Amino acid sequence: MQPNGPTAGNPAPSRLDEVIRRGELRVCSTGDYRPFTYRAPDGTWSGIDIDMSRDLAQELGVRATIVPTTWSGLSRDFQQNCDIAAGGVSVTLKRAREAFFSEPYLVDGKAPITLCANASRFGALERIDRPGVRAVVNPGGTNEQFARKHLHRAEIQLNPDNNRIFDDIRSGRADVMLTDATETKWQAKQHPELCAVHPERPLSFSEKAYLLPRGDVVFQQFVNQWLHLRTHDGTYDRITTPWIG
Repeated sequence: MQPNGPTAGNPAPSRLDEVIRRGELRVCSTGDYRPFTYRAPDGTWSGIDIDMSRDLAQELGVRATIVPTTWSGLSRDFQQNCDIAAGGVSVTLKRAREAFFSEPYLVDGKAPITLCANASRFGALERIDRPGVRAVVNPGGTNEQFARKHLHRAEIQLNPDNNRIFDDIRSGRADVMLTDATETKWQAKQHPELCAVHPERPLSFSEKAYLLPRGDVVFQQFVNQWLHLRTHDGTYDRITTPWIG
């Protein structure tokens, strides 16, 4: 009697084989979270994870197609349309119920960013969570989740355009934003009037990884092996240095 299910001679199908047969790696990304992912007005894509995804596609011998998504629709769009999701995706248990993660490639955490003139005001959560403080946040991701969990007296302002959200601070429409320390360093590098507040000591712990199809161990293991090599052969450092030094 032959056993049911995949065997050593008849392995279960994997997204790895499907991607190679298709000749295309479909990458879900929001395009609004520099330095990880950015979609310019002319439709071109750039960012650390965009370049890393293209490197993965090249290693597979296929083309990379970037599929636009949003933070609120990331899980749905990924499951329906993509092979991998990339662009500063934080590892969360909620996402882990719906998909696999690659091994983490970056340790991060939430940190404040504000006008440099106000940097001394916002060095701790208790100094941010005060009446009269306006904290701006992009909806649908871990930034909003963190703000709603920790800010109860400050005013939380939502701005869905993460590419322009820091203009709210620069113009005085908001006082502070809590986002990943990596992003605060990049934004401060672009806008000298903005200061990242102790990004080396973030207010929380998080990790960045790539979102992968749930249950597909073969594809996960290949991506993990690729990622391990790229973070040790200088490729990841070469890609990240122009963005965050």
